[in-house]
Amino acid sequence: MPQLLLCTGNPGKLTELRALLPPSMELISLKEAGLPTDLPETGNTFAANALQKARFAFERTGLPCIADDSGLEVEALGGAPGVDTAFFAGPQKDDKANVAKLLHELQ
Repeated sequence: MPQLLLCTGNPGKLTELRALLPPSMELISLKEAGLPTDLPETGNTFAANALQKARFAFERTGLPCIADDSGLEVEALGGAPGVDTAFFAGPQKDDKANVAKLLHELQ
C-alpha cells in the first residue's frame, strides 16, 4: 500500500485528510514516521515553510510528503503577524496570548 507522510503535528488535520484519501493510500503521521511533530519553519513565507517541512521529512524518510503552513496576515498591521503567527506573543506558542496581543495591536 502506498504511503504518504503528512508533515503536521495537528492530529485534526491527519484525521481530516485520512477521510478524504482512498482506502488504497496509507497516510502516516510524523510520529508514526519517527519524526518530531514540530518541524523547522525558518522561511519568510508560508510556502517556504511548507517546502522546508516537506523536504526535512522527505530527506529523513524517503516518503512522499504533504506539508502546509498558515497564519494570519492582518492588513491593518502591515501583514503581521504573518509567518510568525504561532509565536506572535512569544516563543511558547500560546494561542490565548497571541489573540490577546493581536487584539491589543489592533487597538
